[in-house]
Amino acid sequence: MIISTTNDLPGYEIIEVIDIARGSTVRARHLGRDIAAVFKSVVGGEIREYTRLMADAREQAIDRMIADAEGIEADAIVNVRFTTSMVLQGSSEILAYGTAVKVRKIS
Repeated sequence: MIISTTNDLPGYEIIEVIDIARGSTVRARHLGRDIAAVFKSVVGGEIREYTRLMADAREQAIDRMIADAEGIEADAIVNVRFTTSMVLQGSSEILAYGTAVKVRKIS
């Protein structure tokens, strides 16, 4: 699956726009991570536990977006974007979405 944040793909022609491809996940904070975050917030700096949590969530959302695009027989997803929203106190949704398309390689 070709994935791009741009509207077009160099070397390819978009021959059909199929639909929106999307994938999301909701992640909650973990008590152990929260304790470490409290200590880190006093000292300052990156809270690596949350950085890893959000990176894992983004990867899962991308995987689900790809599965959605494969389910509608897309060759690529263009104009990919991410959004985050708080669902509950202490939990966030990560959404990855883009336009599922059929492409043809330009000779």
